[in-house]
Amino acid sequence: MKSLVGRLQIHAVQAQRLNLKAHSRLSGLLEKACLQLSAKESFQSAEADIEMLTGIAVGHSTQQRLVQRQTFELPEAKQPVSEVSIDGGKVRLRNFKDTQSAWRDYKAVRLGGIYYGGFFQDNLALIDYVGSQPLMHPLVCLGDGHDGIWNLFREIAPESERWEILDWYHLKENLYKVGGSLKRLSQAESLLWQGKTDEAKALFKDCQRKQARNFEAYLDKHRTRIVNYAYYQAEQLCSIGSGAVESAVKQIDRRLQISGARWNVESVNPMLQLRCVYLNGQLAF
Repeated sequence: MKSLVGRLQIHAVQAQRLNLKAHSRLSGLLEKACLQLSAKESFQSAEADIEMLTGIAVGHSTQQRLVQRQTFELPEAKQPVSEVSIDGGKVRLRNFKDTQSAWRDYKAVRLGGIYYGGFFQDNLALIDYVGSQPLMHPLVCLGDGHDGIWNLFREIAPESERWEILDWYHLKENLYKVGGSLKRLSQAESLLWQGKTDEAKALFKDCQRKQARNFEAYLDKHRTRIVNYAYYQAEQLCSIGSGAVESAVKQIDRRLQISGARWNVESVNPMLQLRCVYLNGQLAF
């Protein structure tokens, strides 16, 4: 069986009759199986599993080249999208000096808490992808406090068509960074849960901690994004946290951050796309 992959090559006439790519060494079904495994595990593991399951040897380098030459299409939303959340993940790159950080950011987007998308150094592709979907107006935009996230939302929809909401859990996390009196922190949390930004800010007026000044600046910066979370949750108006996209980042990272994994720059987007189409169920047999 191994010799079939090593020596047989399908030519144009044969490919036309079999509905396969010309000069292909792998059947469409075997290619799909390779992609399915490569989306979940290292190329070396995919090589071993393919041989165990099929008796056919497809080397790890072949598996990697197979991913590189694919063009993956992210899914089109089947119904109007009411919520979009964006977050950042990390990928470790090759060929960096010891004094340089090999970790670089990528962006993940989740449409309606359903569809995954991942983009490395290609914000325009993310904007185009989200903008091509049937978006509702206003569009709920969920994110943490990073400027880069909100800058992307500005490109996706005009201000009149955006409903920006600061993720509750990041807001709470930043609150407790202030430290100090637990009673005061609990009071501030209760006020912020109701969207009472000024009242929460006033609690720290006499606090001398630098963290308090930082938190006051944080509240001022995101004032329009801090809503009455209690009401929104009770009425189920929309999500109040970006947990869907944070889950997406974790799911993507389960492949990109496999132990010891380092990526060439040109390999990151193909793997991001493969992992996302896998998570979207587009590789299902």
